[in-house]
Amino acid sequence: MNEPLVDAPDTFPAQAFSFALAGPAGKLEVTTDAADPAEARRGTVVICHPHPLQGGTMHNKVVTMLERSLRESGLDTARFNFRGVGASEGEFDNGLGEGDDLAAVVEWARRVHPGDALWLAGFSFGSFVSISNAVRLHADALVSIAPPAGRWDFSSLRTPTCPWLIVQGEEDEVVDPQTVYDWIDSLDAEPVLVRMPETSHFFHRRLMDLRGAVKHGVKDWLPPARQG
Repeated sequence: MNEPLVDAPDTFPAQAFSFALAGPAGKLEVTTDAADPAEARRGTVVICHPHPLQGGTMHNKVVTMLERSLRESGLDTARFNFRGVGASEGEFDNGLGEGDDLAAVVEWARRVHPGDALWLAGFSFGSFVSISNAVRLHADALVSIAPPAGRWDFSSLRTPTCPWLIVQGEEDEVVDPQTVYDWIDSLDAEPVLVRMPETSHFFHRRLMDLRGAVKHGVKDWLPPARQG
């Protein structure tokens, strides 16, 4: 039986750490990790996972590679389980309540890291939630992996104007790549698009390529060093 999670800390943990954060529908399960002090930047990223009703959790392999990529880039990271997933309380709310879950984690991250740049990132459904809330949460940068255009209503979203990286597999069997490209073409913003050939939705055998694409894609947007 798993031990109950401790309450959210008042400072950002220096090592990988899991805790329970008070959220809008009950406790949220959150896991953080800190960048190597020698590489650390004054930035924190909150990462959203795939669809809760289709097995998505913060432990998804694409999410964990996304986390690793951004942490290796110097950002402190926070992943969390949406309501009703893992140890998070509540029930699935079709993307709306999940946006409020994200807002709760962002509020905690800003409280413990005041002055940090706040980035949002997500995979699949998680990218829909992070894109949907990027404007209201004043994200400083956005990373979207396989955004599910055509599966969720992207037409009414407020378009972020912050730096924005989108990575899309060209052989995605869940999200139609052409629908994603057409949606990007319709935007007023100009996100950086990386099209990965021979790549499925879950980046089978391409996770290290995803790592490289993310690290290369965000390197010019990174905030200043945390120390020095």
